[in-house]
Amino acid sequence: MRYLIVNADDFGFTRDTNAGIVRAHREGILTATTLMANGAAFADAVALAREHPSLDIGVHLQMVQGASLSQPGRELPGTILQLLLSLPVWDIHAELRAQIERVLAAGIRPTHLDTHKHTHILPPVLEAVARLSREYAIPFIRRPFDLPLDTRPASLKTRLANRLMSRMRPHFARVLAAHGARSTDHFAGFLWTGAYTADDLLALLAWLPAGSTEFMCHPGELGPELLAARTRLKHSRAAELAALTDARLKPALAAAAITLTSYRGLPDSTG
Repeated sequence: MRYLIVNADDFGFTRDTNAGIVRAHREGILTATTLMANGAAFADAVALAREHPSLDIGVHLQMVQGASLSQPGRELPGTILQLLLSLPVWDIHAELRAQIERVLAAGIRPTHLDTHKHTHILPPVLEAVARLSREYAIPFIRRPFDLPLDTRPASLKTRLANRLMSRMRPHFARVLAAHGARSTDHFAGFLWTGAYTADDLLALLAWLPAGSTEFMCHPGELGPELLAARTRLKHSRAAELAALTDARLKPALAAAAITLTSYRGLPDSTG
């Protein structure tokens, strides 16, 4: 059996982003998303989540960029390097706990966890995320090690980052096992961030491996809030939205006997 979860990062970032994620769910193949507890459009995202109960919600935990929730009035480190340099002054567990608590207080029961910029590759962040996964009975943590997607070359920087992250596979597996956390069998989308088409997705479906796969995406509508936001992913979000809603995808899924699902829909025997 082959199971595919299509999960959007950055729910709550801007209202344009939220609108694109919901549209990709209603009209396309997107099944899940992760919510930014400190996002500027958090309240809008919560309202949309209530209107679309079939959209699986997780938490997009942040230790870089944005406002701290555990220390109001303080900003999180701006980059991963700044985070590394400032680790001694941050209680990572307290910060990420505060973010999960805000999502829970909004009436949302998250099913999965991931991190902005994949900071849970860092051992102290991963340890905190895994502990919180067990503490709050949020069963799934993103497995951020990309499948070898060769149809569209990534930048040298992205390929180097992917290679460095891959070296953490053994440690990642040990920590998740120690805390009883689950992940999908496979992960895809990091190398393609902001640079794929519907044709690329069709190629992915053609050779998707057995088991469960999360495909990470960043759809959005190109509105004024997104254009004004501090992110490199702007026009690319609209392009990703177009790819995810392409009319050829659902027939291709059916033809390939791939089950489109969410984290809460995965059988216990997978992941």
